[in-house]
Amino acid sequence: MGEKSTQKKKYIVETARKVFMEKGFKKVTMKDIVEACDISRGGLYLYFENTAQIFLEVLKMETQEADDVFSDSISEDATAADILVLFLKEQKKELLRKNDTLTQATYEFYFENNLPKKDNILKKQFDSAVKIMEKLIETGVENGEFYCEDCKGTARNIMFVLEGLKISAQTIGITEEAVDREIVYILKGLDVEEV
Repeated sequence: MGEKSTQKKKYIVETARKVFMEKGFKKVTMKDIVEACDISRGGLYLYFENTAQIFLEVLKMETQEADDVFSDSISEDATAADILVLFLKEQKKELLRKNDTLTQATYEFYFENNLPKKDNILKKQFDSAVKIMEKLIETGVENGEFYCEDCKGTARNIMFVLEGLKISAQTIGITEEAVDREIVYILKGLDVEEV
């Protein structure tokens, strides 16, 4: 794919992301994306066959951007505790955003498209996050920053708590105080002083 085509595809994905944030996944049509991008239907179909393909690209872009924001925020001399607190603060920001989130669209996409586990980006993201969190906790334990007897189980539990908070934020609503309470609970579970 040439540079112009790459830029066009990126533009379509970025524009579609806004449409998915606004409408969710189920209500978005190819026509909606054509209109939002101000391109021809044929122009869109050069790059994507359907909204599911576009949404998968949006999810990939979201993951990359989240990774970039997080890794750019970590200083070279950061401790495991610093990194954990920064990660939890980033999660809090996302949980408290009322708009500009793909959470609803993401769940709609996965409920509607029964993808095999090997193709499930959410599962891959979750498993990857658990591994990263496990390594971070192990490093904190080795450095004497954390106390933890089961690093993998604790990492998995932290990610399940965060996933539950995401669902709560979209369904029943969640307050900043509730998020702070869960973050404090996570940190206390690792014997971390609040930073």
